[in-house]
Amino acid sequence: MNRPDERPSADCASHEELMVVQRPTARVALPPKEAPAADGDSDEEGEVDGSQVNDIDLLEDFPDDTDELELVHSRLSSLANLRLDRFARHLKKLCLRQNAITHLDPEIFRLLTQLEELDLYDNKLKTVGDALDTMSSLTVLDLSFNLLRQVPDALSHLRSLKTVYFVQNKITKITGLESVGATLRSLELGGNRIRHIEGLDALVNLEELWLGKNKLTKLEVWCITLSLSDAQSHMIQQNLDKLGRLKILSLQSNRIKKIECLDQLVDLEELYLSHNGVERLEGLDNNKKLRTLDVGANFILAIENISHLASLEELWLNNNKIPDLRALEPQLKDMASLETVYLEGNPCQQAEGTSYRRKIMLALPQVKQIDATFARPL
Repeated sequence: MNRPDERPSADCASHEELMVVQRPTARVALPPKEAPAADGDSDEEGEVDGSQVNDIDLLEDFPDDTDELELVHSRLSSLANLRLDRFARHLKKLCLRQNAITHLDPEIFRLLTQLEELDLYDNKLKTVGDALDTMSSLTVLDLSFNLLRQVPDALSHLRSLKTVYFVQNKITKITGLESVGATLRSLELGGNRIRHIEGLDALVNLEELWLGKNKLTKLEVWCITLSLSDAQSHMIQQNLDKLGRLKILSLQSNRIKKIECLDQLVDLEELYLSHNGVERLEGLDNNKKLRTLDVGANFILAIENISHLASLEELWLNNNKIPDLRALEPQLKDMASLETVYLEGNPCQQAEGTSYRRKIMLALPQVKQIDATFARPL
Protein backbone atom coordinates (compact mmCIF):
# COMPACT_ATOMS: atom_id res chain seq x y z
CA MET A 1 0.00 0.00 0.00
CA ASN A 2 1.71 3.67 -0.98
CA ARG A 3 1.76 6.57 1.47
CA PRO A 4 3.25 10.07 1.60
CA ASP A 5 6.79 10.34 2.94
CA GLU A 6 6.86 9.88 6.66
CA ARG A 7 8.09 12.67 8.91
CA PRO A 8 11.20 12.04 11.04
CA SER A 9 10.22 9.99 14.07
CA ALA A 10 10.26 11.52 17.52
CA ASP A 11 12.04 8.37 18.74
CA CYS A 12 15.38 9.98 18.03
CA ALA A 13 15.19 12.10 21.22
CA SER A 14 18.13 11.20 23.44
CA HIS A 15 17.36 13.17 26.60
CA GLU A 16 14.47 13.46 29.01
CA GLU A 17 13.48 17.10 28.48
CA LEU A 18 11.05 18.15 25.77
CA MET A 19 12.59 19.08 22.45
CA VAL A 20 11.04 21.98 20.56
CA VAL A 21 11.75 22.47 16.87
CA GLN A 22 11.30 25.97 15.50
CA ARG A 23 8.42 27.02 13.30
CA PRO A 24 6.97 26.98 10.69
CA THR A 25 6.02 23.54 12.05
CA ALA A 26 5.97 23.30 15.83
CA ARG A 27 7.00 19.82 16.94
CA VAL A 28 6.97 18.28 20.38
CA ALA A 29 9.00 15.12 20.91
CA LEU A 30 9.44 12.89 23.93
CA PRO A 31 12.04 10.20 24.60
CA PRO A 32 10.88 6.71 23.60
CA LYS A 33 9.18 4.41 26.05
CA GLU A 34 8.29 0.84 25.19
CA ALA A 35 4.65 -0.16 25.39
CA PRO A 36 3.45 -3.74 26.07
CA ALA A 37 2.97 -5.91 23.02
CA ALA A 38 -0.62 -6.12 21.82
CA ASP A 39 -2.61 -8.70 19.88
CA GLY A 40 -3.14 -7.12 16.47
CA ASP A 41 -6.59 -8.67 16.12
CA SER A 42 -7.93 -7.38 19.42
CA ASP A 43 -9.82 -4.16 19.96
CA GLU A 44 -8.09 -3.66 23.28
CA GLU A 45 -4.54 -2.44 22.78
CA GLY A 46 -1.75 -2.34 25.38
CA GLU A 47 -1.96 0.53 27.84
CA VAL A 48 0.60 3.30 27.57
CA ASP A 49 1.64 5.11 30.74
CA GLY A 50 1.02 8.68 29.67
CA SER A 51 -0.49 10.03 32.87
CA GLN A 52 2.31 12.50 33.49
CA VAL A 53 2.29 13.72 29.90
CA ASN A 54 -1.48 14.22 29.95
CA ASP A 55 -1.24 16.40 33.08
CA ILE A 56 0.91 19.10 31.48
CA ASP A 57 0.55 21.49 28.58
CA LEU A 58 3.17 20.41 26.05
CA LEU A 59 2.33 23.42 23.89
CA GLU A 60 2.66 26.18 26.44
CA ASP A 61 5.73 27.69 24.75
CA PHE A 62 4.11 27.97 21.32
CA PRO A 63 2.49 31.24 20.22
CA ASP A 64 -1.23 31.43 19.55
CA ASP A 65 -0.66 32.06 15.83
CA THR A 66 1.09 28.71 15.27
CA ASP A 67 -0.36 27.18 12.11
CA GLU A 68 1.18 23.67 12.28
CA LEU A 69 1.51 21.40 15.29
CA GLU A 70 3.06 17.95 15.54
CA LEU A 71 2.84 15.80 18.64
CA VAL A 72 4.24 12.49 17.42
CA HIS A 73 4.77 9.54 19.75
CA SER A 74 4.03 11.75 22.74
CA ARG A 75 2.12 9.13 24.78
CA LEU A 76 -1.02 11.23 24.71
CA SER A 77 -4.33 9.65 25.64
CA SER A 78 -6.07 12.96 26.36
CA LEU A 79 -5.87 16.36 24.68
CA ALA A 80 -7.64 18.26 27.46
CA ASN A 81 -4.55 20.04 28.82
CA LEU A 82 -3.12 21.10 25.47
CA ARG A 83 -5.44 24.13 25.21
CA LEU A 84 -5.82 23.64 21.45
CA ASP A 85 -8.59 26.23 21.43
CA ARG A 86 -6.06 29.06 21.62
CA PHE A 87 -4.65 28.03 18.21
CA ALA A 88 -8.09 27.82 16.60
CA ARG A 89 -7.88 30.98 14.49
CA HIS A 90 -4.60 30.01 12.79
CA LEU A 91 -4.10 26.25 13.04
CA LYS A 92 -4.07 24.60 9.60
CA LYS A 93 -2.32 21.32 10.29
CA LEU A 94 -2.50 19.07 13.37
CA CYS A 95 -0.51 15.86 13.61
CA LEU A 96 -1.18 13.49 16.53
CA ARG A 97 0.51 10.35 15.18
CA GLN A 98 1.48 7.36 17.28
CA ASN A 99 -0.27 8.23 20.50
CA ALA A 100 -2.87 6.43 22.61
CA ILE A 101 -5.92 8.56 21.85
CA THR A 102 -9.20 6.67 22.26
CA HIS A 103 -11.68 9.54 22.09
CA LEU A 104 -11.99 12.82 20.18
CA ASP A 105 -13.65 15.41 22.40
CA PRO A 106 -16.11 17.51 20.35
CA GLU A 107 -15.63 20.42 22.75
CA ILE A 108 -11.98 20.59 21.70
CA PHE A 109 -12.24 19.85 17.99
CA ARG A 110 -15.36 21.86 17.14
CA LEU A 111 -13.33 25.09 17.54
CA LEU A 112 -10.66 24.07 15.00
CA THR A 113 -12.67 25.28 12.02
CA GLN A 114 -9.63 26.44 10.03
CA LEU A 115 -7.95 23.02 10.10
CA GLU A 116 -6.96 21.68 6.67
CA GLU A 117 -4.97 18.56 7.62
CA LEU A 118 -5.65 16.22 10.54
CA ASP A 119 -3.36 13.25 11.14
CA LEU A 120 -4.48 10.66 13.72
CA TYR A 121 -2.43 7.75 12.33
CA ASP A 122 -1.71 4.95 14.82
CA ASN A 123 -3.98 5.68 17.75
CA LYS A 124 -6.80 3.66 19.36
CA LEU A 125 -9.92 5.23 17.92
CA LYS A 126 -13.00 3.07 17.41
CA THR A 127 -15.12 6.02 16.28
CA VAL A 128 -14.76 9.76 15.73
CA GLY A 129 -18.31 10.67 16.73
CA ASP A 130 -19.26 14.24 15.88
CA ALA A 131 -15.86 15.76 16.72
CA LEU A 132 -15.10 16.64 13.09
CA ASP A 133 -18.48 18.07 12.16
CA THR A 134 -17.32 21.71 12.00
CA MET A 135 -14.19 21.09 9.92
CA SER A 136 -15.54 22.23 6.60
CA SER A 137 -12.05 23.27 5.42
CA LEU A 138 -10.42 19.88 6.05
CA THR A 139 -8.75 18.52 2.89
CA VAL A 140 -6.61 15.65 4.29
CA LEU A 141 -7.69 13.17 6.97
CA ASP A 142 -5.56 10.25 8.15
CA LEU A 143 -7.20 7.69 10.43
CA SER A 144 -4.94 4.78 9.50
CA PHE A 145 -3.92 2.15 12.04
CA ASN A 146 -6.85 2.65 14.37
CA LEU A 147 -9.75 0.38 15.34
CA LEU A 148 -12.51 1.64 13.05
CA ARG A 149 -15.09 -0.90 11.91
CA GLN A 150 -16.81 1.38 9.40
CA VAL A 151 -16.21 4.55 7.43
CA PRO A 152 -17.08 7.36 9.88
CA ASP A 153 -20.38 9.17 9.36
CA ALA A 154 -18.47 12.40 10.03
CA LEU A 155 -17.37 12.47 6.40
CA SER A 156 -20.77 13.90 5.54
CA HIS A 157 -19.64 17.22 7.07
CA LEU A 158 -16.22 17.36 5.40
CA ARG A 159 -17.22 19.09 2.19
CA SER A 160 -13.63 20.02 1.19
CA LEU A 161 -12.06 16.59 1.72
CA LYS A 162 -9.64 15.54 -1.04
CA THR A 163 -7.55 12.76 0.52
CA VAL A 164 -8.52 10.25 3.18
CA TYR A 165 -6.57 7.34 4.66
CA PHE A 166 -8.23 4.42 6.47
CA VAL A 167 -5.31 1.98 6.21
CA GLN A 168 -5.17 -1.02 8.55
CA ASN A 169 -8.46 -0.70 10.36
CA LYS A 170 -11.26 -3.30 10.63
CA ILE A 171 -13.59 -1.91 7.97
CA THR A 172 -15.71 -4.55 6.21
CA LYS A 173 -17.80 -2.47 3.83
CA ILE A 174 -17.32 0.72 1.78
CA THR A 175 -20.09 3.13 2.78
CA GLY A 176 -20.74 6.76 3.65
CA LEU A 177 -18.81 8.43 0.82
CA GLU A 178 -21.71 10.08 -1.00
CA SER A 179 -21.22 13.53 0.53
CA VAL A 180 -17.53 13.78 -0.46
CA GLY A 181 -18.09 12.55 -4.00
CA ALA A 182 -17.47 15.89 -5.66
CA THR A 183 -14.20 16.67 -3.85
CA LEU A 184 -12.47 13.37 -3.03
CA ARG A 185 -9.38 12.65 -5.16
CA SER A 186 -7.66 9.85 -3.23
CA LEU A 187 -9.17 7.05 -1.13
CA GLU A 188 -6.93 4.64 0.79
CA LEU A 189 -8.60 1.58 2.30
CA GLY A 190 -5.74 -0.90 2.23
CA GLY A 191 -5.33 -3.46 4.98
CA ASN A 192 -8.97 -3.83 5.96
CA ARG A 193 -11.54 -6.64 5.63
CA ILE A 194 -13.44 -5.51 2.55
CA ARG A 195 -14.95 -8.27 0.39
CA HIS A 196 -16.78 -6.22 -2.26
CA ILE A 197 -15.96 -3.10 -4.27
CA GLU A 198 -19.06 -0.98 -3.78
CA GLY A 199 -20.30 2.41 -2.64
CA LEU A 200 -18.04 4.33 -5.02
CA ASP A 201 -20.47 5.62 -7.65
CA ALA A 202 -20.66 9.12 -6.11
CA LEU A 203 -16.88 9.62 -6.40
CA VAL A 204 -17.01 11.35 -9.76
CA ASN A 205 -13.58 13.00 -9.37
CA LEU A 206 -11.69 10.13 -7.74
CA GLU A 207 -8.18 9.73 -9.17
CA GLU A 208 -6.59 7.23 -6.77
CA LEU A 209 -8.16 4.13 -5.23
CA TRP A 210 -6.04 1.96 -2.92
CA LEU A 211 -7.62 -1.35 -1.87
CA GLY A 212 -4.61 -3.61 -1.33
CA LYS A 213 -4.59 -6.34 1.32
CA ASN A 214 -8.32 -6.86 1.63
CA LYS A 215 -10.49 -9.89 0.78
CA LEU A 216 -11.60 -8.99 -2.74
CA THR A 217 -12.23 -11.79 -5.22
CA LYS A 218 -13.28 -9.86 -8.34
CA LEU A 219 -13.57 -6.41 -9.91
CA GLU A 220 -17.31 -6.63 -9.58
CA VAL A 221 -18.13 -2.96 -9.18
CA TRP A 222 -17.23 -2.23 -12.78
CA CYS A 223 -18.63 -5.40 -14.31
CA ILE A 224 -21.97 -5.58 -16.12
CA THR A 225 -23.38 -9.04 -15.49
CA LEU A 226 -25.19 -10.49 -18.49
CA SER A 227 -28.04 -11.80 -16.35
CA LEU A 228 -29.04 -8.32 -15.21
CA SER A 229 -32.00 -6.52 -16.68
CA ASP A 230 -31.42 -3.70 -19.18
CA ALA A 231 -32.31 -1.11 -16.54
CA GLN A 232 -29.84 -2.54 -14.05
CA SER A 233 -27.13 -2.75 -16.69
CA HIS A 234 -27.72 0.89 -17.62
CA MET A 235 -27.42 1.93 -13.99
CA ILE A 236 -24.09 0.13 -13.58
CA GLN A 237 -22.85 1.58 -16.87
CA GLN A 238 -23.55 5.07 -15.51
CA ASN A 239 -21.52 4.26 -12.41
CA LEU A 240 -18.65 3.21 -14.63
CA ASP A 241 -18.72 6.54 -16.42
CA LYS A 242 -18.59 8.39 -13.12
CA LEU A 243 -15.31 6.66 -12.19
CA GLY A 244 -13.77 7.64 -15.49
CA ARG A 245 -11.14 9.95 -13.96
CA LEU A 246 -9.40 7.18 -12.03
CA LYS A 247 -5.65 7.20 -12.68
CA ILE A 248 -4.33 4.79 -10.02
CA LEU A 249 -5.97 1.51 -9.01
CA SER A 250 -4.20 -0.60 -6.41
CA LEU A 251 -5.50 -4.09 -5.62
CA GLN A 252 -2.42 -5.97 -4.41
CA SER A 253 -2.67 -8.90 -2.02
CA ASN A 254 -6.29 -9.82 -2.61
CA ARG A 255 -7.90 -12.94 -4.14
CA ILE A 256 -8.62 -11.71 -7.66
CA LYS A 257 -8.31 -14.36 -10.39
CA LYS A 258 -9.24 -12.44 -13.52
CA ILE A 259 -8.50 -8.99 -14.97
CA GLU A 260 -11.86 -7.79 -16.22
CA CYS A 261 -14.39 -4.97 -16.30
CA LEU A 262 -11.84 -2.14 -16.59
CA ASP A 263 -13.07 -0.94 -19.99
CA GLN A 264 -14.45 2.35 -18.71
CA LEU A 265 -11.30 3.36 -16.90
CA VAL A 266 -9.74 4.89 -20.02
CA ASP A 267 -7.57 7.35 -18.05
CA LEU A 268 -6.01 4.66 -15.88
CA GLU A 269 -2.22 5.14 -15.66
CA GLU A 270 -1.16 2.76 -12.88
CA LEU A 271 -2.62 -0.69 -12.15
CA TYR A 272 -1.30 -2.79 -9.27
CA LEU A 273 -2.48 -6.41 -9.07
CA SER A 274 0.49 -8.23 -7.56
CA HIS A 275 -0.02 -11.10 -5.11
CA ASN A 276 -3.40 -12.23 -6.38
CA GLY A 277 -4.50 -15.32 -8.31
CA VAL A 278 -4.47 -13.88 -11.85
CA GLU A 279 -3.88 -16.55 -14.50
CA ARG A 280 -3.88 -14.54 -17.72
CA LEU A 281 -3.01 -11.10 -19.06
CA GLU A 282 -6.27 -9.83 -20.54
CA GLY A 283 -9.00 -7.24 -20.19
CA LEU A 284 -6.81 -4.18 -20.82
CA ASP A 285 -7.98 -3.30 -24.33
CA ASN A 286 -9.21 0.19 -23.40
CA ASN A 287 -6.53 1.08 -20.87
CA LYS A 288 -4.12 2.56 -23.39
CA LYS A 289 -2.76 5.22 -21.02
CA LEU A 290 -1.24 2.69 -18.63
CA ARG A 291 2.29 3.65 -17.61
CA THR A 292 2.74 1.07 -14.83
CA LEU A 293 1.38 -2.48 -14.86
CA ASP A 294 2.22 -4.65 -11.86
CA VAL A 295 1.00 -8.25 -12.03
CA GLY A 296 3.89 -9.81 -10.15
CA ALA A 297 3.43 -12.87 -7.93
CA ASN A 298 0.44 -14.32 -9.78
CA PHE A 299 -0.03 -17.44 -11.98
CA ILE A 300 0.37 -15.91 -15.43
CA LEU A 301 1.55 -18.37 -18.10
CA ALA A 302 2.26 -16.05 -21.03
CA ILE A 303 3.06 -12.47 -22.02
CA GLU A 304 0.09 -11.58 -24.22
CA ASN A 305 -2.61 -9.02 -25.00
CA ILE A 306 -0.54 -5.96 -24.00
CA SER A 307 1.21 -4.96 -27.25
CA HIS A 308 -1.21 -2.01 -27.61
CA LEU A 309 -0.07 -0.35 -24.36
CA ALA A 310 2.17 2.16 -26.11
CA SER A 311 2.63 4.38 -23.03
CA LEU A 312 3.86 1.60 -20.74
CA GLU A 313 6.99 2.50 -18.76
CA GLU A 314 7.12 -0.22 -16.09
CA LEU A 315 6.05 -3.85 -16.42
CA TRP A 316 6.22 -6.14 -13.39
CA LEU A 317 5.79 -9.82 -14.26
CA ASN A 318 8.08 -11.34 -11.66
CA ASN A 319 7.22 -14.59 -9.87
CA ASN A 320 4.71 -15.93 -12.36
CA LYS A 321 4.71 -19.09 -14.51
CA ILE A 322 6.18 -17.72 -17.76
CA PRO A 323 8.24 -20.56 -19.34
CA ASP A 324 10.24 -18.66 -22.00
CA LEU A 325 11.07 -15.24 -23.46
CA ARG A 326 9.68 -15.74 -26.96
CA ALA A 327 6.84 -13.24 -26.53
CA LEU A 328 9.06 -10.34 -25.47
CA GLU A 329 9.79 -8.99 -28.93
CA PRO A 330 6.30 -9.24 -30.49
CA GLN A 331 4.57 -7.90 -27.39
CA LEU A 332 6.96 -5.28 -26.05
CA LYS A 333 9.56 -4.20 -28.60
CA ASP A 334 7.48 -1.35 -30.05
CA MET A 335 6.91 0.23 -26.64
CA ALA A 336 9.36 3.11 -26.96
CA SER A 337 8.71 4.37 -23.43
CA LEU A 338 9.26 1.00 -21.71
CA GLU A 339 12.17 1.37 -19.29
CA THR A 340 11.72 -1.26 -16.59
CA VAL A 341 10.87 -4.97 -16.87
CA TYR A 342 10.71 -7.46 -14.01
CA LEU A 343 10.73 -11.13 -14.98
CA GLU A 344 12.76 -12.72 -12.20
CA GLY A 345 11.24 -15.68 -10.40
CA ASN A 346 9.69 -17.13 -13.57
CA PRO A 347 10.67 -20.52 -15.06
CA CYS A 348 12.19 -18.61 -17.99
CA GLN A 349 14.91 -17.17 -15.74
CA GLN A 350 16.12 -20.62 -14.74
CA ALA A 351 15.67 -22.02 -18.25
CA GLU A 352 17.81 -19.30 -19.84
CA GLY A 353 20.49 -19.43 -17.17
CA THR A 354 23.34 -16.98 -17.77
CA SER A 355 21.74 -15.85 -21.06
CA TYR A 356 18.62 -14.53 -19.30
CA ARG A 357 19.55 -10.85 -19.09
CA ARG A 358 21.30 -10.74 -22.47
CA LYS A 359 18.26 -12.17 -24.28
CA ILE A 360 16.01 -9.57 -22.69
CA MET A 361 18.37 -6.76 -23.72
CA LEU A 362 18.52 -8.05 -27.30
CA ALA A 363 14.74 -8.28 -27.54
CA LEU A 364 14.11 -4.96 -25.77
CA PRO A 365 17.01 -2.56 -26.43
CA GLN A 366 15.00 0.39 -25.07
CA VAL A 367 14.83 -1.09 -21.54
CA LYS A 368 17.06 0.56 -18.94
CA GLN A 369 16.38 -1.74 -16.00
CA ILE A 370 15.91 -5.50 -15.83
CA ASP A 371 14.65 -6.71 -12.48
CA ALA A 372 16.50 -4.77 -9.78
CA THR A 373 19.59 -4.06 -11.90
CA PHE A 374 20.23 -1.37 -14.49
CA ALA A 375 20.80 -2.73 -17.98
CA ARG A 376 24.07 -1.81 -19.69
CA PRO A 377 23.80 -1.08 -23.42
CA LEU A 378 25.03 -3.97 -25.56
